[in-house]
Amino acid sequence: MPRLRQVPRAEADQQRVLPLYNFLFGDRDPVDEPGTSTGTTGDWWTVFALSPDIFDHSVKGFGLYRSPERRLDAQLRELGQTRAGWLTGSQFVYSQHCKSCRGLGMSEEKITAIHAWEVADCFDAKERALLAYTDYLVDQHGRVPDAVFDAMKEHFSDEEILEFTYITSLYFMHAVMTRALRLEFDDRDEVIVEVGAPEDFDAEQFAGRRRGDD
Repeated sequence: MPRLRQVPRAEADQQRVLPLYNFLFGDRDPVDEPGTSTGTTGDWWTVFALSPDIFDHSVKGFGLYRSPERRLDAQLRELGQTRAGWLTGSQFVYSQHCKSCRGLGMSEEKITAIHAWEVADCFDAKERALLAYTDYLVDQHGRVPDAVFDAMKEHFSDEEILEFTYITSLYFMHAVMTRALRLEFDDRDEVIVEVGAPEDFDAEQFAGRRRGDD
């Protein structure tokens, strides 16, 4: 379950939230009857609805990156968003944008290879420059080596690089937020946990604090 309260239909902001509830959930209350057409629970929307102006700002962000004013190719945009989801460990962002890649006509070979693009031969030089840039945006929080940025400049205009940087960073934020709040497919228990030892395990001997028989 999400870590924050969800907003039921009866409490949803009439101007900013309810129209999206109607679009996504029909006449259902998304808290009592969750579920979207993509198979998610939909609790990203019901939690973000706690703050209608933040909800509205996020929705406008979706419109911005899909705007016909964008100069960046949509497949390349989605390549960065999907890689950002993978790097951040967000099952939700990664999974949803794999679907978007597919909807835009990206090959299954490329979608499957996004998580290990460094050793894949299906990406061209332009795509590889973009993926390398994404890795430094996300994993190094924007500390991009000159060589990587120079490769971007070889293939993209300044306007395209600005668009890509903004959109990819936006989805890095979404990936972080969905994990922190345990929304959608990121409502998962921690996968890195201690595996318990046998009952007769001697922790002090294992740590070298005392000698014992082999």
